[in-house]
Amino acid sequence: MTDAVANNLSPAAAPMADGGWFKLYLGFGGMVLGQFMAMLDINIVASSLPQIQAGLGASLDEIGWVQSMFLLAEVVTIPLAAYFSKLWGTRAFYMGATIAFVVTSLIAGLVNDFEAMILARALQGLAAGAMIPTVLATAWSAFPLERRVTAQVITSVVVSLAPTIGPTLGGHLTEWLSWRWLFFINAPAGLVVLFLVGRYADFDKPDPRLGKGIDWFGLTVMAVFLLATQYVLEQGASDGWFRSDLILWLTVTAVIGGAVFVWRQLSYRQPIVSLRPLGDRNFSIGAVMNFILGVNLFGGMFVLPLFLGQVLRYSASQVGTTLVVSGLTMFLTSPLVGRFIRRIEPRITLITGFLLAAFGLLIGARVNQNWGFWDFAIMQAIRAFGTMVVAIGGQQMSVATMPAQLMKEASGLYNLIRNVGGAVGLALLSTVLSHQTALHLADLTAAVSAADADSAEMLSNLGGLMAQASLTDPDGAGRKAFAGLLRQKAAMLAFADCFAFLGIGCLIAAALAFFTTPAKAAAAR
Repeated sequence: MTDAVANNLSPAAAPMADGGWFKLYLGFGGMVLGQFMAMLDINIVASSLPQIQAGLGASLDEIGWVQSMFLLAEVVTIPLAAYFSKLWGTRAFYMGATIAFVVTSLIAGLVNDFEAMILARALQGLAAGAMIPTVLATAWSAFPLERRVTAQVITSVVVSLAPTIGPTLGGHLTEWLSWRWLFFINAPAGLVVLFLVGRYADFDKPDPRLGKGIDWFGLTVMAVFLLATQYVLEQGASDGWFRSDLILWLTVTAVIGGAVFVWRQLSYRQPIVSLRPLGDRNFSIGAVMNFILGVNLFGGMFVLPLFLGQVLRYSASQVGTTLVVSGLTMFLTSPLVGRFIRRIEPRITLITGFLLAAFGLLIGARVNQNWGFWDFAIMQAIRAFGTMVVAIGGQQMSVATMPAQLMKEASGLYNLIRNVGGAVGLALLSTVLSHQTALHLADLTAAVSAADADSAEMLSNLGGLMAQASLTDPDGAGRKAFAGLLRQKAAMLAFADCFAFLGIGCLIAAALAFFTTPAKAAAAR
């Protein structure tokens, strides 16, 4: 190391001079594995939501919290990751986050009630939010310029692998063992991360001088604002909205908390989340589109597995096999999209991407019980490709007119908005699903009460089938089976409404792209 300093090399370049690249990649590889674990936990539960719901005794409008609470907790800690990694040093901070992630994963796998699961997922999300952004920061700080591309490629491949294999791995784990192993699997991987990071990730030294100045008040207000908003959106419909005192006061809390949070971030000398990038027109419009992208990205992976499990009665492994198309499409197309998108005006890519995503989702609005693997595959492939185009093109457009000094702040805010969009989207979709199921069931029941011939014939046939099964009350069993068919039909129509809701959101985002400033024009200004 002395020779490196003598030759005026940066600390990041020292491993090359000392022949320590192997150790550097081992330490960084351990962090990448930790990032993979954290991102996998967003997707691995997707194919097993019906099993988790049954295991915890949760209702349909509650199960969305298993994913949304994880995303919201990530939002709280993502802005703090860079600060604490400098304060305590990358190695100590990352090992602490990994230990917390493993412990909370074990707790999530052991709980037996819904409330305990939500608490465990919140704590797990806090740890994951600390692990994910630290890897990208390390890729920039621990590697010299000529090696950063390699580090970023490694990170990008891992990031795209998580949604590719997550649902499939989760489905098979649930079928082979149980849904609890979706969380237990983090323990052995976490031990590997701890070994590699603890032994080889000596990238920097802690800086205790940073111990003063963090905005704990702003952080608390942000958490209260987000959690209150999430609860209102998630439970408002089932609790009668403002007829419920709790929903009313939480709405007031969310409004006041949001206003105080914005004021604090604009006035405090060291804000948790800098809002200055929103002064750029392209970024502010891009933030809205990125919010919708989060709704589409996480909402699609919430609605589809529930439909497959609850309406079509797919097993967890069948759900995972069906869902692999989305992740595989993103994984295979991301290199091509990234290469060609730089040659096209960002507005065109955004409009095209959102229209493709909308088209795929609106195909899903025609979903029915006769759909097979290829019907879902076509829908997912179109939606996933459009989403990938938007994800890459949106970043390019949002910073096209951004001053260089705001780039770092813009990057952090951009990622936060997408996660918040995902969490809010899950809450909205849970509300839409619950409300529309009840509405369609009421309409179907009203139609049956009109004593039409088709319903009478179906009831008679079902009663005959139950009589053949030697049941003591074949007519009653037939009516019960008929009510079950009505509920299944109502649920199918409600899921179709959810896909239409997501598709309309993408169409709105495509329209917003017309209001952005062309990148070439901005550059010439």
